Amino acid sequence: MSTFALVDGNSFYTSCERVFRPDLAGKPIIVLSNNDGCVVARSAEAKALGIDAFLPYYQIAAQCRRHGVAVFSSNYALYGDMSQRMMQVVARWGIEQEIYSIDESFITLDGIPELRLHAARLRADVLQRVGIPNCVGIGSSKTLAKLANSVAKTHPRCNGVFAWDWLARDWQEKLLARLAASRVWGVGRRSAEKLARLGIHSALDLQRAAPQLIQRHFGIVLERTVAELNGVSCLELDDIAAPRQQLISSRSFARAVSELPTLAAAVTHHATRVGEKLRQQHSVAQLVGVSIRGNPFGDAPPQRGWTVVPLLGPAADTFVLVKAALAGLEAIYQPGHGYKKAGVVLLGISAAQARQPDLFAVSTDPRRAALLRTLDQVNRHYGSGTLRLASEAVSADWRMRQEQRSPRWTTCWDELPVVS
Repeated sequence: MSTFALVDGNSFYTSCERVFRPDLAGKPIIVLSNNDGCVVARSAEAKALGIDAFLPYYQIAAQCRRHGVAVFSSNYALYGDMSQRMMQVVARWGIEQEIYSIDESFITLDGIPELRLHAARLRADVLQRVGIPNCVGIGSSKTLAKLANSVAKTHPRCNGVFAWDWLARDWQEKLLARLAASRVWGVGRRSAEKLARLGIHSALDLQRAAPQLIQRHFGIVLERTVAELNGVSCLELDDIAAPRQQLISSRSFARAVSELPTLAAAVTHHATRVGEKLRQQHSVAQLVGVSIRGNPFGDAPPQRGWTVVPLLGPAADTFVLVKAALAGLEAIYQPGHGYKKAGVVLLGISAAQARQPDLFAVSTDPRRAALLRTLDQVNRHYGSGTLRLASEAVSADWRMRQEQRSPRWTTCWDELPVVS
């Protein structure tokens, strides 16, 4: 039988901020979204103040000042580098590792004795080497390891480590009965609604569901989830994180933008980002959508523009996607209007290896494919935007507002911490 552990950083974004600000120990911290719009991360102390996730910051600004809450803009360069460091340390403690998100990874512990002591040492090692507090959940399947991790997080007596098999069977059932089916890893909102119509409301209901019934109504992936809840390991991360059928990149501007070159720089950036995501999931797109929007909170009705540009053939080439996006922008742009947001969406997405080749299409230059691979590798290694198209560099006026961003302590020479 396999043994999996899910290692998860606690309040990861706020913990990253606290690593370089020890004066914030025990104090409430929040991190804001792009353009300092709403709350995307909260420390335990901020949660205790009743600050909810995704609240617009202006609604709680006075509360934050009153309680001395430390407020930070998102610092993705810092979070990405701290994630990489954390994953490297976690990998030392497992046989194999699968990274699930910026702060979560699964490791296999097959054959390792004294799992409680091993997991406790893992937690201490990550905390000492990276500074990120974390919890470890252990189970015979990834789904049970996720459930065990939630127990480790919410029950202080666990000291951050819990294995699902440490619970007696009747206590496992009580816990599953209190957990909504929608909280099970891999069960989305629509699936949960459909499960409810079948009389399956809790995780225990799902565990006891007939596999044939689940497969008939939902397919093989949810049937495997049922097996996982019963301790049978059969889910791969690719099963849960299936390729997306729609990829979007959009962002509000710090100020209203009326100049076409500035809008073009923003659209180029967004088309580049969705192109990278498209290649990461080994897909191609048939349509490129472009949107621009004025200020929805102004006195006048906001100017809006939206168009979809079809490609000559399915593609994942950044240069092709950017060319189509800029053509769409020119078609919807209205001179003299101020715009507050721009975005690019890819539609008609399919697997690259599954597309039907066009007998009359111009063959792709292999040097272009090599160039795109190099572009992706450099940007993954040195940070997004290290290499970019010239049309993106025309103007930086569209960049998001980050008035309260902490220094990029680990990735920018000019912002390295100095010890005097």
